[in-house]
Amino acid sequence: MILPIVAYGSPLLKVVAQPITPDYPDLKQLIENMWDTMYNANGVGLAAPQIGKSIRLFIMDSAQLMVDKDEDDDDNHLLKNGVKQVVINPKLLKFEGEEFAYNEGCLSIPNIREDVYRPSIVTMEYQDEYFKTHTATFDTINARIIQHEYDHIDGVLFTDHLKPLKRKLLKNKLEDIAKGYVKTDYRMKFGVK
Repeated sequence: MILPIVAYGSPLLKVVAQPITPDYPDLKQLIENMWDTMYNANGVGLAAPQIGKSIRLFIMDSAQLMVDKDEDDDDNHLLKNGVKQVVINPKLLKFEGEEFAYNEGCLSIPNIREDVYRPSIVTMEYQDEYFKTHTATFDTINARIIQHEYDHIDGVLFTDHLKPLKRKLLKNKLEDIAKGYVKTDYRMKFGVK
């Protein structure tokens, strides 16, 4: 089932999410709904707070970025291996590599994209949808998606990483999103507490 995506301005997006256990109610269905919702909105990642659940869960699919990829695309070098993963109760253990800028967007903040600097390599401990624990190192676009979605479960948005002047320049656009004055190809929910 496709769910509405919580919009910028909702206090829920600024809350640190809670860990979950294998007995979390209807978890399998929730994850399926998150995949449906993310693909419907043409996203590569989606965190549970973005669909109104303040839990430490996100999904990502960078593998879809490899489909029909133009050999001459400037960003082609950033994706070596696509990753499709359910991530539960993650912990970021180590950041490595040079920080690099990438023009990030967010399904909760439609029609705004800005350069955000993040480390190029991250090591994460997490549980999969079967609550099996993994530790893995991710690089380039995969590392970026993980850091972006991890921010969501910590109550941080990509706009929080922007310099104060840039945030000030975006203030009116962000306020419009919070008020529901935005057009998207997917359903959104405004003012969720």
